[in-house]
Amino acid sequence: MLLKNDIQALKYDKGTGELNNWLITETRFNPETLGKVEAVFSLGNGYMGLRSATEERYSKEVRGNFVAGTFNKFLGDKEVTELPNAADMTEMALTLNGETFQLTDGEILDFDRTLNLKDAELSRQIHWRSPSGDEYKLFFTRFVSLDNKHIIAQKVAITPLSRDLTLKLNSGINGQMTNTGTQHFKEGVLRLYDQKIMKLEAHTTESNIDFAHFTRHEFTLENDTFTPKNTIFMDRRKIFTTFEPETIKKNETITIEKISGVYTSRDRDWENVDTALASFATVPNYDTLFQAHRKAWRTNIWEQYPIQIEGVDFDQLAIRFAVYHLTGMTPAHDNRMNIGAKGLSGEGYKGHAFWDTEIFVLPFFTTSNPKIARQLLEYRFLSIPGAVRKAAENNYEGAMFPWESAWLEDGEVTPVWGAADIITGEPTKIWSGFIEQHITADIAFAVWQYYQFTGDQDFMEKHGYELLFATAVFWQSRLEENSDHYEITGVVGPDEYKEHVDNNAFTNYMAHWNLEKAIHYYDLLLQENPALLEALSSKWDLRTNYRKWQEKSSKLYLPQPNSELVIPQDDTYLSKKIIDLTPYKEASQVGALFLEYNLDQVNDMQITKQADVMILLYLLENEFSPEVKQANWDYYEPKTLHDSSLSRATHSILASDLGDKELAYSMFEKASRIDLGQNMKSSDPGIHSASIGGIWQVVVNGFGGVRMLDGKLYLHPHLPEKWTALQFPIYWKGSRLLINVTKDTIKITNTSNNDVQLTLNGTEISILANTTFTNN
Repeated sequence: MLLKNDIQALKYDKGTGELNNWLITETRFNPETLGKVEAVFSLGNGYMGLRSATEERYSKEVRGNFVAGTFNKFLGDKEVTELPNAADMTEMALTLNGETFQLTDGEILDFDRTLNLKDAELSRQIHWRSPSGDEYKLFFTRFVSLDNKHIIAQKVAITPLSRDLTLKLNSGINGQMTNTGTQHFKEGVLRLYDQKIMKLEAHTTESNIDFAHFTRHEFTLENDTFTPKNTIFMDRRKIFTTFEPETIKKNETITIEKISGVYTSRDRDWENVDTALASFATVPNYDTLFQAHRKAWRTNIWEQYPIQIEGVDFDQLAIRFAVYHLTGMTPAHDNRMNIGAKGLSGEGYKGHAFWDTEIFVLPFFTTSNPKIARQLLEYRFLSIPGAVRKAAENNYEGAMFPWESAWLEDGEVTPVWGAADIITGEPTKIWSGFIEQHITADIAFAVWQYYQFTGDQDFMEKHGYELLFATAVFWQSRLEENSDHYEITGVVGPDEYKEHVDNNAFTNYMAHWNLEKAIHYYDLLLQENPALLEALSSKWDLRTNYRKWQEKSSKLYLPQPNSELVIPQDDTYLSKKIIDLTPYKEASQVGALFLEYNLDQVNDMQITKQADVMILLYLLENEFSPEVKQANWDYYEPKTLHDSSLSRATHSILASDLGDKELAYSMFEKASRIDLGQNMKSSDPGIHSASIGGIWQVVVNGFGGVRMLDGKLYLHPHLPEKWTALQFPIYWKGSRLLINVTKDTIKITNTSNNDVQLTLNGTEISILANTTFTNN
């Protein structure tokens, strides 16, 4: 029997005192909605991400442990590369006085599962009555260490309340995990060391990556450590031990600690795996490991990103939730890896990186932790060979970046076929990998944005200029001549409900921007660093391409505002059929439109999946007047279903720019509840990485009003009516600024030794080194 509780499955106000707005709590157990909490409460450190499946198993669970950068492909060319689900080390099957501990049996007398964002620790507290009437209290905790990226730690405390307890624990390492049925690992070595440490080795089937998993257990009864009777069990890709302690007396508490580790041959410290295994018997206990982990979070994360919102408790929780997941999903340890569209929280999108990183997530790191931002861009530089190969395969030149990216050398990894067509019943072809090409310009934009914020000349000389030039070479080869101008036909823009369109405004404008920036930096290097230009010229034939950039960029067709100031999304959008979208906008289910129409039908209607022209107005905002922005908002927003989690954050920022504080805040609320809200089916395949990054952008770029235009810093806050204060840090040209906005004042503290120039509410100011500027 399930515990009856209030209708809200998640609560946000459990934390008090120093934990106020740091805790998210699941208030009742529901075996039908396991996936939501598994993803939203997932634990991670950038090296690996662990879905928060319970220790005991349930039929609808999706257990998952994903190690960044360990991609594998099954059945050769018939499937695409994906991030394999590594061995599960969290399972702990408990038998209490002969009865299996399962929350679907017996009666739940008390339950809560809580994610502590501050400490990055998951806890579960249960008072359970078994089918035979025995009562127990169980307390589970776990974390994935930020101090030691290889470690997962678990602790279980069990107290029998009705009578003495005979306990049996079955626990170990399960390498039989799959990705929705696909097994990515070959049989490996199973070993038990010193009657204490279980080890499982595995080897990916195609990418030849070695995995080493090991785990150990420790038992404590009323503060005394002991070793229970145990029996080892081995099966294919599985090693478990059954532990059977002596009887635990009524009201006494037995504590079980399970400390696990994972290494892979992709790791730069792989050579340390034998040393790690040898020392694993003496690895510190849960509490000692936790203190180091807790200190790492507080020092490296929360002190680094002290974002404070006063006025609405949920909003403070939401921005902390965003920073928590931005940390857990980002492989800050290795520039050969990038951020998946679901982070490391699930199998969704197979762990692949999209434009989500550069446009939605990277800005957080560019302005908050430039070192990590640089590494993420270095990933794109290191993957240029794959982008060149994709361009050549499509008869283009330069670097044509894949729509979906995995391991550096993989090139394009977008699946070819998707869900069934509601009308024909046949699989729907996924065209993004073939014709959603704006990602190439998006990466160039992110390079330039990083450079403007940081002034990192070393990055530009080693990586940045080449990325700008290589992408521009692609665009000049991609443009199609049509009479006296050039155009781009047959593409998918950000609005993926419109396929095979000609002259998508976002794609054309971003390609033009890319070409113009390449021309600018070619001219700059010609004057300031001719030796570097010569080296890059020999690699990319820049002299020839420079002339092509100049000639084609000036003639590239850029859709202009019509008489009503509306920029056509593409050549035919404005002539398509208009239908009433109200029922689909109000639907709780994303993609409800496709229960009645197929993609071909939607392609012929004025329906937009997500921000398309809108994101163009955001990224290249100083190229368009306020009147054009307002006219396009008025035209496109009613036709936008926001079926992508990327959409509402962009619209919120634009609403702030247009002076509609109420609408901006409403959009922010909806964006922040995509994962964190009460929809218990929103996040089963994993969290929405771009939406998480978008939450931060709304707070800092929307409500905080931070902008970089033409290489200069601007600040024009738009504090929501419900907020009384907002504080956040940003880096600008190596200087750290702490910005504090209230209803009446703006304080900017320059914590660096350099003066900083910026434009505040239209007025240019200079903030001297190590001083605070106050605008009353």
